[in-house]
Amino acid sequence: MEPIRQVEGRAIPFGRKNVDTDVIITAHWLKTISREGLGAGAFEAVRKEPGNVFDDPTFAGAPILIAGDNFGCGSSREHAAWAMLDMGVTCVIAPSFSDIFASNAFKNGLLTVALPQEVIDRLMEVAQTDPIHVDLESQTVTTPFQDRFEFPIDPFRKHCLLDGLDEVGLTLARGDAISAYEAKAASSLPFLARTVAA
Repeated sequence: MEPIRQVEGRAIPFGRKNVDTDVIITAHWLKTISREGLGAGAFEAVRKEPGNVFDDPTFAGAPILIAGDNFGCGSSREHAAWAMLDMGVTCVIAPSFSDIFASNAFKNGLLTVALPQEVIDRLMEVAQTDPIHVDLESQTVTTPFQDRFEFPIDPFRKHCLLDGLDEVGLTLARGDAISAYEAKAASSLPFLARTVAA
């Protein structure tokens, strides 16, 4: 997982409320066993709408998505986070997120920033013409117009995202402690050690 410290660039001013995971990535894309290529199917139904923001060249490659309340509701498909990352989005800003989506996003290195609706309205306005800056270390979202908005984040999630630690990375970071425990257990509790039959 790649560390996240700052995300800066154009933001896709989507703003839609109650976007479920089937809107983020439809079911027929779930047959793959790879995370790669899912970006092509991200927001497929929305992209069929004339004049949608996802096909606007102004927002091509934008690393930030601004959404409405209850983003990521619906099923628990982890593919939704994979698809967004594959399309280049590394941060989603919305008033609220589904708990399961927020958890999947965190575990895959996608930063979710919850801010009040009036702030979302302001960021939607700025996103039409200018970039937005998200700083995880200071927990702020800023604009070129001196807007500064602070956002809350769980300290453990912040630590993991800043250091690029997923569940495997967290375990590997404790490798020395695990080895020390296993060595101690092998000597003090030999009956727990596995023996190989001859």
